Amino acid sequence: MKNINYWIAVISKDHIAKGVADGFIQVCHGKKSPLKRMKKDDWIIIYSGKKSMNGNEKCQAFTAIGQLTDDTIYSFQLSEEFIPFRRNVKFFPSNEVSIIPLISELDFIQNKKSWGYPFRFGLLKIGEKDFNYITSKMLNK
Repeated sequence: MKNINYWIAVISKDHIAKGVADGFIQVCHGKKSPLKRMKKDDWIIIYSGKKSMNGNEKCQAFTAIGQLTDDTIYSFQLSEEFIPFRRNVKFFPSNEVSIIPLISELDFIQNKKSWGYPFRFGLLKIGEKDFNYITSKMLNK
């Protein structure tokens, strides 16, 4: 049986809207190394702490669910100076769900008072239980 992993990527709401529309993710400001940790058929939930990358307006919600479609990591030239790395993802229809009412039930958040701490690296692996709990809220509205 294939070993499936479950991930949360931290991506602003405006950026993941583009990713969902075009079927890709880029994480940690376009770095390649975090993308290498994932593999085909892994699942990913997107957490958007902010509505826009350069803004201060909070979002604090899970905003997308997807599954990696292959093992390809590729670069994409956005400008002369910025060529981030991406991975292909099939996103599924889902509802945005605030993290606030879910915090007490999430095992990956050990310190419920400092609940934002696990998101600081931009990509984190979570357990299947947490994945199923979050997706049950996102898919059943």
